[in-house]
Order: sequence, then C-alpha cells, then structure tokens
Amino acid sequence: MSIPALPRLTSALADEHRTRLTGLAHEVDFPSGTRLFNEGGHADRFWVLRSGTVTLDMRVPGRRPAVIETLGSDELVGWSWLFRPYVWQLGAEVKTPVHAFEFDAHAVRALMETDPEFSAAVSGWVGRVLAHRLHAARTRLLDLYAPYGSGHAM
Repeated sequence: MSIPALPRLTSALADEHRTRLTGLAHEVDFPSGTRLFNEGGHADRFWVLRSGTVTLDMRVPGRRPAVIETLGSDELVGWSWLFRPYVWQLGAEVKTPVHAFEFDAHAVRALMETDPEFSAAVSGWVGRVLAHRLHAARTRLLDLYAPYGSGHAM
C-alpha cells in the first residue's frame, strides 16, 4: 500500500484562497534543533515551509520519539490548530535551518468563519494533509514494530 502524494500549498489551494491565506502570514526562521511543538501542547499556530526540513515525531513509551515523516519546502507543518480541542497530535523538530510562513491559528479560523468557500478550501487541504500523515504514521509504526508481513491492512 503506497502513501498518497502530500498536498502542497501551491497545488492544494486556488490562487485566490492561497493569496488570502498567505496574507495572514509572517515570515520566520528557525535554526536546526528547534522544537516547534510537542505532542499534547496547545496548537495555536502552524507553518508552511519555504526552505529547510522539519521532522514529525510521535511519543513511544519507553523509547525515544519515532520519526513519522520529514517535511520540506511548501509543506504544511501542523494541522491540530483546525480541530478542537486544538492540541498537537504529533511533535515537530527543525532538522535543517527553516525559513517559513507562520500563521496565527485564531486569525485563520476567524477568516474561515466569514468565508465559506475559503473555509472549505482550507479544510479540504488540511484534511488531505491529515489523511496523508495518518497513513505515514501507520506505515512507519508497522515498519518499526511489526515483523515483516505481520501487519494487517485495515
């Protein structure tokens, strides 16, 4: 079973919606090793990478966090800001120096409340990213903890 292609911002949103979204952004830079967020923390912002890489990880009892995926240019970092109770479901760490657009989740949700088309477009994009991340996490955990051939497709 292959992982579906990750929906990148430039191809996931129409120009009009992408322009409205990026109008809410400010640019940020993070050095390698910066922890963007931890699983269980309050999800009040998100990022779209312009350059650099970020790893997503998941806590595993008795072990160090398992890296689920590595993200690069034009990819969304963080989706938990869109769904109550706005708690990070994964962790994220900067692997190589990052330049990104940073978004205040409250401001984006407020715009979504006033514009149903924008809301549908952003929700659809984040939903596709979420589906991809869940599939990647499942695949990674099977690779790490299941003997070859023992995982069952659900």
